[in-house]
This record gives sequence, structure tokens and C-alpha cells, in this order.
Amino acid sequence: MKKAAFVLLIVGTVTGGFYFYRVRTAAPEPVVTTQPFSRGDIVDAVSATGTLEAVETVEVGTQVSGVVRELNADFNSIVRKGQVLARLDPSVIQADIERNRANVAGAEADVEQIQVALTDATTKLARAQELFNRQLVPANELDAARIAKNTSEAQLKSGRAQVTQARATLAQSEVNLQKTVIMSPINGIVISRAVDVGQTVAASLQAPTLFTIAADLTHMQLKASIDESDLGGIREGQTVTFRVDAYPTDTFTGTVRQIRLNPVIESNVVTYAAMIAAANPELKLKPGMTASLTIETARRDGVLRVPNVALRYKPNAAMLAAFSQPADEAARQKAGQPVGTSGDGKAVSGAPARAEADKSARGQVWTFDGERMAPAPVTVGVADIAFTEVVAGDLHEGDRVVTQAVMPDAAAANRPASTSNPLMGQMPRRF
Repeated sequence: MKKAAFVLLIVGTVTGGFYFYRVRTAAPEPVVTTQPFSRGDIVDAVSATGTLEAVETVEVGTQVSGVVRELNADFNSIVRKGQVLARLDPSVIQADIERNRANVAGAEADVEQIQVALTDATTKLARAQELFNRQLVPANELDAARIAKNTSEAQLKSGRAQVTQARATLAQSEVNLQKTVIMSPINGIVISRAVDVGQTVAASLQAPTLFTIAADLTHMQLKASIDESDLGGIREGQTVTFRVDAYPTDTFTGTVRQIRLNPVIESNVVTYAAMIAAANPELKLKPGMTASLTIETARRDGVLRVPNVALRYKPNAAMLAAFSQPADEAARQKAGQPVGTSGDGKAVSGAPARAEADKSARGQVWTFDGERMAPAPVTVGVADIAFTEVVAGDLHEGDRVVTQAVMPDAAAANRPASTSNPLMGQMPRRF
């Protein structure tokens, strides 16, 4: 009995040592991370910043100079077209009107005087002509009478022109008097007032701005700066979502209305302005607010998709060897499998080939069934930050695609766990 027990002990020791040796020297299994080939939505978008503006903004100024005598509108005042916003002191312009009226009266009196002289010259010319016909006066007197008449006619034309000029100056003064009353040109709300009562405004070279009126703040526009690299995917009518700092939890929507062709170059960065129409029924949005916006450039609902990282993954020779696959198996399978079909030659389930498939980009993912990895050529379409649409390819809904595969370090896997404090620095190893 003792001899049999001793034999069993030796056999067990040898068997355990062999098993321990195999476990210690066995190559560790690769760690493969997969995600399902599933169906979902893909939204490709462009992010940008912009400034909110009123759709129609009018700057109300004055064409005449003067002292502000009266203000009838203030910030946020609702005004109507033709409503009086301000009045300037008209005393200086009224004095100009009186002076110009006097000039008109003087010019008209001069014309009357010239007309009397012309009548006299005409009479004298007729008398001189009659006497000359009777040979009672010499020819020089007739000529002098004719010159006097012509001179009076020329003076009459000049006098009438001066009357017209004086009347025009008077009319301009009267118009300037009307311009001392500042009226609203549109219906809207006053968003800016630049003057106060008693302030002098001078309209010498350009009309100074007194008020800024926004036509309708229930409809706003967002002026967004689009980088030149993102401009190719933006079209009129695309949906835009944006947020402002004043309401961080609210999301506002708009539509791309116009893409302006004038480039803006700052620090060698080229951007273009995109005008976005946005509704503002609650008047939360104010002119001048800065918005962070997202323009939806492409959208696919309920399409088959793969993670972007799966398209970038490529196994190396060591990874294929770990699954007992030859290094050239990927090339053989890719060459022998037509794109857009499954192993039996049928189209991929749930992803029929589209007419525009030839225009899409080609790619490849790797599938994993728990034991082997296999390449799957695909034709991809729209992509967003996380997923890419699969237009056609050797995939079925529910297949597991590889996103990452790691070969564990055998020495690290067999090394006993450290009992040191993980918050302390690792002590140097001694050899």
C-alpha cells in the first residue's frame, strides 16, 4: 500500500509539474473587442460659430444739423411707420427760409424792372425804325436802339434764371425744415438710440445715426463663419441647430438661407458667411448674441452602419498567427469574394446595392466569430463622428466587427500581482 501510494505521489507530482510548465509557457489568448454590425441613424454635421442679427435693420439719421429739442422714442420702443421719433431746433432753418423768401422777392422785382426796360427799348426801336425809313435819323441810332432791346432781353432771361435759383434755394430750406422732424421709416422696435435732448448733431459730410430700428425680431438671422474646408457640404435649405449662452439648455433651429461668396481672411484663415434664418416667437434671441451652431450636411435614417474604428483596424501577422490563420489569408479571401455579395453570391442582407454605389468609397472591416477573423470588403457612404454607412458589402446584420485586438504580454500575464500600495510609486527592481 505504501509503495502504491508512493507511486501515485510521484505520478501526481510529475503530472502537476508538466501542467504547471504548460500553463506557464503557453501563449496568452488575444483580447478582441468587437461591435455589432447594426442598423441606426447617421448624421454628418459641420460645427461653427455665428452672430445673431435682425433680418431688416434701418439706421435712422438726419440730413440737417441742429440741436435735439425733443425725443419721442427710447430703447425698446415699439414704433410705427411715420411716427415722430425726434425734433430738431428749427430756428436756424426758419431764418434761412425768411432770407431766401426775401431773395426770391428781390429777384422777382429785378425781373419786373428788366421787363419795363425791355418794353421801353422795344418802343424806341420801333420809333427809330420808322424814322430811319423816312431817312430822318442815321443808321447808327437805329443800331443803338436794336442793341438796347437785345440787351434788355438778355437781362430778362438772366433775371428769370435768378428767380428760379432763389425759389430752389427757398424750396431746399423748406425741405430742411421738414427734415428737422425725424420720423420712423418702418414698423419695428428701437434697438439703439445715439442722442439725447440738448445734443447737437452735425450733418456735414454724412448723416449721423440717431436711432437703429429692427423691423421684426420674431424672425432673426444668424451670420455664421464657415471654414473653407467645410463649405463644400453646405447647401441652401439645410437644417441648423444652435445654442446661445443666455439659454444653455434650449436648442434653437434654423435653415440655411444664403451662402455669401465674399471671403473673409483673418490670420491666413479663409471663412465664408452663411446666412441662416431662425424663428424667434418668444423673443429670446437678441441681436448680437453669439451662437454655437451645427449644420446638418447629410442624414441617413435606419441604415446599416459600422463603427469608424472598425474601418481603420488591420490585423498584423502575429494576430493572424494567434488564430492559426496564414498571413496571406486576408489577401486570398478578399480576392475571391466579390464586393456587395455574401458567401453564396447573394446581395448583403438589409443593404441592397444602390445606383450610386460606384460613387461611394471602398473599405474593409474584419469580422470575428469567436475563433477566427475574416476580412469583409464593404462600400461605404455617409459618415459621422462615430459610424459610417455601409452601402454594400459581405456583412449581415448582427455580425461582429473587430474594433480592437491586443496581444497580451506573456511576461506581464504570468507575473504575480504586486502587493504594494497602488497610490505609491513603484519601487525599483533589483537584479
